[in-house]
Amino acid sequence: MVTQEQVKSIGAVLNNKERPLKERFRALFTLKNLGGADAIEEISRGFTDDSALLKHELAYCLGQMQDKKAIKILTNVLADAGQEPMVRHEAGEALGAIGDPEVIPILEKFKGDSVIEVAETCTIALERVHWLQSGQKVDDNNPYASVDPSPPAPGNKNVDDLKAIYLDVNQSLFERYRAMFSLRNLRTTESILAIAEGLRDPSALFRHEVAFVLGQIQEPCSIPYLRHNLEDGNENEMVRHECAEALGAIATEECINILGRYADDEKRVVKESCEIALDMCEYENSPEFQYADSLNKLST
Repeated sequence: MVTQEQVKSIGAVLNNKERPLKERFRALFTLKNLGGADAIEEISRGFTDDSALLKHELAYCLGQMQDKKAIKILTNVLADAGQEPMVRHEAGEALGAIGDPEVIPILEKFKGDSVIEVAETCTIALERVHWLQSGQKVDDNNPYASVDPSPPAPGNKNVDDLKAIYLDVNQSLFERYRAMFSLRNLRTTESILAIAEGLRDPSALFRHEVAFVLGQIQEPCSIPYLRHNLEDGNENEMVRHECAEALGAIATEECINILGRYADDEKRVVKESCEIALDMCEYENSPEFQYADSLNKLST
């Protein structure tokens, strides 16, 4: 049994700006896995940090914990125009992950936000909450144990049928996400390459989620696609960040070389993502333990 003092000690590492970012990330995901009010309190303290990447991951973890105690914290982050778009986006997605009807008014308010990534996120999150409130339950064949922004698509559609929905910009993002998570759960080369095509989508939010999913799958066939978006200096930094972390999860020698080239990128969030991704590579290739087991996936 972990004591309150031990939780505070882990929180002290998370919120110490003098500690290496990789140590702070490990502390964060340790708190996420412990759960409870004390862990939430320690995580919430980090939203005053100056690292957008870290704050983005704080919000992600609070969503994955699915604890209603985090709703007020996440609502404040979403409503704070001074927070970076990728942080506000993740707060909105986290509210959707918690899925309590209490979050409906705040999501309704911000689905028209002037920041398109925030608006799109809140729209998807709102649809997820309404879907849950309709009494439906996730048909959970998700091999990654993540709380996804949408359930998988209904029925037993084949790759071609799912791909047609997934790449159709006239479909709602919620339905396209559903097709994407069904493609992910198939875990075939054909389905993975279909997902990778989404990295050319006009929506930065969509591209970022595609990269996240490819990182979950961890198959080398997606490396060229992830590399292309990471290397594009004009790409949205939220997408480049997610591509870097996906490459870190795949963790081949090629991934290490790619990440090393961008470890000093002029965009701080990309630079820090490469730092974390290289640390992921080290642990993915270590016999000691699997980084993914400890951190349960860095992300959207």
